[in-house]
Amino acid sequence: MTCPYLAYRDESDDRRFDEPRAYCTAADRFVQPMRADICNDRYDLAHDRHCEIFLEHAGTDGGATDRRTGNAADGSETGGDE
Repeated sequence: MTCPYLAYRDESDDRRFDEPRAYCTAADRFVQPMRADICNDRYDLAHDRHCEIFLEHAGTDGGATDRRTGNAADGSETGGDE
C-alpha cells in the first residue's frame, strides 16, 4: 500500500515537468526519489514505519486517510467525503 499523502504532479506554479514528480501532500512539498521509495513501500521500506512525515501527520489528523479512496491508512473505510 502506498502512502495516502503521496501524489504525483507534473507541474508546479509556473513550471511544467517532463515526468510527474513525487509530492507529499502532508509536507506540502516535492520529495526526492529516495523518499518516494519509502512512500511507495519499495525495497522493504514501509511508509507507516519509516517515514517521519507520515508518522507525524497520522497521529495529528486522527489517522491518515487515502484521499483517493476515502479509506484509512490501515485499510478500514472511513465513509468517504465528510
